[in-house]
Amino acid sequence: MDLQNLAIILRGALSPNPDERKAAENSLNQFQHTPQHLVRLLQIIVDGSCDMAVRQVASIHFKNFVAKNWSPHDPAEQSKIMPSDKELVRQNILIFVAQVPSLLRVQLGECIKTMIHADYPEQWPTLLPWVKHNLQDQQVYGALFVLRILSRKYEFKSDEERAPVYHVVEETFPHLLNIFNRLVQIANPSIEVADLIKLICKIFWSSIYLEIPKQLFDPNVFNAWMVLFLNMLERPVPVEGQPADPELRKSWGWWKVKKWTIHILNRLYTRFGDLKLQNPDNKAFAQMFQKGYAGKILECHLNLLNVIRAGGYLPDRVINLILQYLSNSISKSNMYSLLQPRLDTVLFEIIFPLMCFSDNDQKLWEEDPHEYVRKGYDIIEDLYSPRTAAMDFVSELVRKRGKENLQKFILFIVEIFKRYEEAAPEYKPYRQKDGALLAIGALCDKLKQTEPYKSELERMLVQHVFPEFSSPVGHLRAKAAWVAGQYAHINFSDPNNFRKALHSVVNGMRDPDLPVRVDSVFALRSFVEACKDLNEVRPILPQLLDEFFKLMNEVENEDLVFTLETIVDKFGEEMAPYAIGLCQNLAAAFWKCINSSEAEEEADDAGALAAVGCLRAISTILESVNRLPHLFMHIEPTLLPIMRRMLTTDGQEVFEEVLEIVSYMTFFSPTISVDMWSLWPLMMEALADWAIDFFPNILVPLDNYISRSTAHFLTCKDPDYQQSLWNMISSVMGDKNLEDSDIESAPKLIQVVFQHCKGQVDQWVEPYIRITIERLRRTEKPYLKCLLVQVIADALFYNAPLTLNILQKLGVATEVFNLWFQMLGETKKSGTRANFKREQDKKVCCLGLTSLLPLPVDQLPGEALERVFKATLDLLVAYKDQVAEAAKEDEAEDDDDMNGLQTDEDDDEDDGSDKEMGDDAEEGDEADSTRLQKLAAQAKAFRSHDEDEDDDSDDDFSDDEEELQSPLDEVDPFIFFVETIKALQASDPLRFQSLTQTLDFHYQALANGVAQHAEQRKVEIEKEKMEKASAAAAAAAAS
Repeated sequence: MDLQNLAIILRGALSPNPDERKAAENSLNQFQHTPQHLVRLLQIIVDGSCDMAVRQVASIHFKNFVAKNWSPHDPAEQSKIMPSDKELVRQNILIFVAQVPSLLRVQLGECIKTMIHADYPEQWPTLLPWVKHNLQDQQVYGALFVLRILSRKYEFKSDEERAPVYHVVEETFPHLLNIFNRLVQIANPSIEVADLIKLICKIFWSSIYLEIPKQLFDPNVFNAWMVLFLNMLERPVPVEGQPADPELRKSWGWWKVKKWTIHILNRLYTRFGDLKLQNPDNKAFAQMFQKGYAGKILECHLNLLNVIRAGGYLPDRVINLILQYLSNSISKSNMYSLLQPRLDTVLFEIIFPLMCFSDNDQKLWEEDPHEYVRKGYDIIEDLYSPRTAAMDFVSELVRKRGKENLQKFILFIVEIFKRYEEAAPEYKPYRQKDGALLAIGALCDKLKQTEPYKSELERMLVQHVFPEFSSPVGHLRAKAAWVAGQYAHINFSDPNNFRKALHSVVNGMRDPDLPVRVDSVFALRSFVEACKDLNEVRPILPQLLDEFFKLMNEVENEDLVFTLETIVDKFGEEMAPYAIGLCQNLAAAFWKCINSSEAEEEADDAGALAAVGCLRAISTILESVNRLPHLFMHIEPTLLPIMRRMLTTDGQEVFEEVLEIVSYMTFFSPTISVDMWSLWPLMMEALADWAIDFFPNILVPLDNYISRSTAHFLTCKDPDYQQSLWNMISSVMGDKNLEDSDIESAPKLIQVVFQHCKGQVDQWVEPYIRITIERLRRTEKPYLKCLLVQVIADALFYNAPLTLNILQKLGVATEVFNLWFQMLGETKKSGTRANFKREQDKKVCCLGLTSLLPLPVDQLPGEALERVFKATLDLLVAYKDQVAEAAKEDEAEDDDDMNGLQTDEDDDEDDGSDKEMGDDAEEGDEADSTRLQKLAAQAKAFRSHDEDEDDDSDDDFSDDEEELQSPLDEVDPFIFFVETIKALQASDPLRFQSLTQTLDFHYQALANGVAQHAEQRKVEIEKEKMEKASAAAAAAAAS
């Protein structure tokens, strides 16, 4: 297609007529892969005689095409752009980048970035010579623009990946220094000069961000740069040309230069100017920087701050960066001694005024209270805020230099309190009082632990903070709530003071000013946490929740939800009457957050964060009412639409939180409804498509479906859940691109099927064993090997004759058992078992091996029988010891809890995470309930475990796995073993006799010990059953 026709099609893409637009877009898509298409687009972009709108459409299409097709994501995929076209684009784009208007330059810059990331240095060796040549020619702006993009590629790279940037520095920095020198000497420089200096600063920043290039270790070279940076730091910003509008003013070129200069000097100081650095080169550089420049920079910074003291203008970001430098200087003795003579001026005339309520605050409070709230609780805003930097400076000062500064600062604050108290209402320094309260709140940690202030806190709150709850000034009511929250946990000598503050905070939730309502909710969280007598809150709970949800309808903020979670945590089952209403309100708030987030097309905005908070709060509510299963049926219709939508790609940002809700709903509901089963295919699709990283989270609800609704899993054919599960597991376990740690959940699911569907899935035993063996042969990680062998053990317990026949049919029986016994015998350096470390691992292996013992001689020859018998005895003894050790630790923990002590001892090598274990059949009702709560509370039950066979430390196996229920819980391995041996003795006395006669004294003693322990376990289990029955009867009588 020629240029003229291409321009006509591009114009069509701008048409107000949708049909014409669609036709133009189709034509572009049709011709985009034809030779020279990209070159023609570039020709239109740079054609000054062409209509600007058409050029812009061409630039956007060009950028998108390059981003998608220049470097295919799949290395095996061939590029859709011909090499000759690529070369033409590379040769021409650099020439034109400086010539096109800035609107188009931005798009070309993105293209150059894509090309540099894909091609430099290997496929684009001419790039650096072009830059170097043009830095010495008339194309300086274009060269700097491209060099900025090139240096940014390496900004966050370290070690070997960073090597190319050192070559770039070597080739270009001498020229940059010359250009910088010439620019600095221009009298009455234009804004274009500022743009050039800003680019040089950004190039320097990217080049030194992680490491100092060796060229800068030369004191003369480094000094030449520092002279220029200090010149820019000290030089006043030109008055002429400064925009009047504050938003435009802070983005003005010369203020940007000032900001980037300070950025660079701060980076050099904080990352490379530390004398404690170990690397000899860096240490020498740090000494040079501290001795020659750090103090001079501090002096320049203090002079700059004087501008705001005199009422002049500095951008917020510049103030913030300067205060960061000052904060970092406090701990360094030489720097602090330079700061000290001017410290009082800085602290009381610059820092403190920045902490006070300002004109801008007042304007925002009145005109856009929602924005005021957002800015006040936005972490990103904190990074740029002068107020946050001022608070950080004060905190660092009293932390590192408190002896000489804390008392002085507190006396200053007290003086403000006093002046405020004594002044008539119309003369009260409201804004200074606000700053004083902010200071008191910011220093709470220090004041709570430092006498004499610690013992005066309650009096200070009563005298200077609590009265502001009824202030006529809104921002003081808000600040009073915030400060009260900061100190809610102190020991109040008069409970009435705590009560008064709590009620004032609750009343603040109905304040006419939105920021007061929001600050009151956040403060409430601290008061609920600190509340020793819940009767203080209980009577007002309905009203409190009502106000809470009114506020949630107004403001999207995840911190709001934290308060609700705290209330729910604190009141537990008492939340039952409100649970359905709470879930409905949170669901409505969630949809509102999602809709606003989608409308703004910002996945990371406050709405998205608040949406996550809503789901987390729903989980907290579900956990709190877990003993009231009937509620779940009523909550389900509210949550189903959320679960259905968010288990698709729409929910990737909240997938973990949604899966937790699905886990609760499938675990605590009395039955799993058909509607809830409709979520199964969604999770399977997600796993097959994009959610493999969430497999451990998905495992939990899948386990619940199979274990708690087994009949539906087995009988339903539309959809066929058994087939669906097989399709997923066989795909995951057969995928050679997945790491061992990615697929750990697959064998766990096979175990769930074998354990819960005994005798009902014979047709699936062979396929599951086949893929297990295939994966076992190429598995490297010991933990996955253990899981795969346990699938075999579970299959043997499911049906030993069938499983052994399958293993023999596949010709792998000898291979599998040799590997199994080898793994059982492997030990670590410390002598502990290297494999099957958890109690559950040992138990599953015991049950599987024991199931082999009754097999006839043609299936299990005599020598194999003896080998299995001995291995099982060894395992049973290890299992018994581990259970006893865990029980002993539980007892010790209980004792510690009774004494109010916290233990922090290192666990023994082999205790795994089994402190909550023991057979579930051995636990009482209370223990069962605790186990259920733990399962729910930790729905992210299965984690991947990277083990090192030579590592003597125990692998951090999660307690959660031990908490999952299984039919195996009801099987005692000792009783099962002894009863199996008795059955063998009765059915085949000669085989039994032959076995026992071959045992040496050691194994005979072990067998006798196991038999005795089995009898003991029978008595214990019977006793526990009777205790459970009497407890249930007592509970029934009481109700």
